[in-house]
Amino acid sequence: MPTYEYECQNCHLRIEAVQAFSDAPLSECANCGGALRKVFSGVGIVFKGSGFYKTDSRGSSSAATPPATSTPATTTATATAAPSSSTSSTTASTSASD
Repeated sequence: MPTYEYECQNCHLRIEAVQAFSDAPLSECANCGGALRKVFSGVGIVFKGSGFYKTDSRGSSSAATPPATSTPATTTATATAAPSSSTSSTTASTSASD
């Protein structure tokens, strides 16, 4: 059940009441008999479970290292670049010898 906060319009006393949604709102101050009015404030939010934080989708060790998808692409690019540069060297040497 929610907790509601009321403030007296005469003496400014603040009262908290735990009420069901179906209960009638309080209307009279117990201190002075003045009219009560509901006080609205920010809602308390509690994040429970996973998925609310940036680090929840990863393991603790992978947060410090780059993602696994970029590592094989870098390795493939390096492996591809190495044979093509040695092939051009061989071609250049053959042309120079003739």
